[in-house]
Amino acid sequence: MTDSNEWDVSVTGKAIKQKEKLPPKIIKIFNVLMADLIQFGPELKHWQNYGQITGKKGFYHCHLNKGKPRYVAVWKVTDFEIKLMEIRYVGTHENADYRRIN
Repeated sequence: MTDSNEWDVSVTGKAIKQKEKLPPKIIKIFNVLMADLIQFGPELKHWQNYGQITGKKGFYHCHLNKGKPRYVAVWKVTDFEIKLMEIRYVGTHENADYRRIN
């Protein structure tokens, strides 16, 4: 059972496949991001280049590293009231097409 203040965070099948292709160091950072999302919710202002995605209600992203290639994660709040969110993309910044992530 989870604490009532925690968020329920899932990862889409596509994002799971994307995660499997990440370097081990980035996977570790992604796992920290997951823990922070569960504990603190979708607004992670202490994460590098965190922000809402313009024009997409309930969508957020952040950078997982500095340098190149740059890796990012994108998540969506699916229900604010019962604290549900879903990670929709994790991969390189150059391959992240924010318009196509649903």
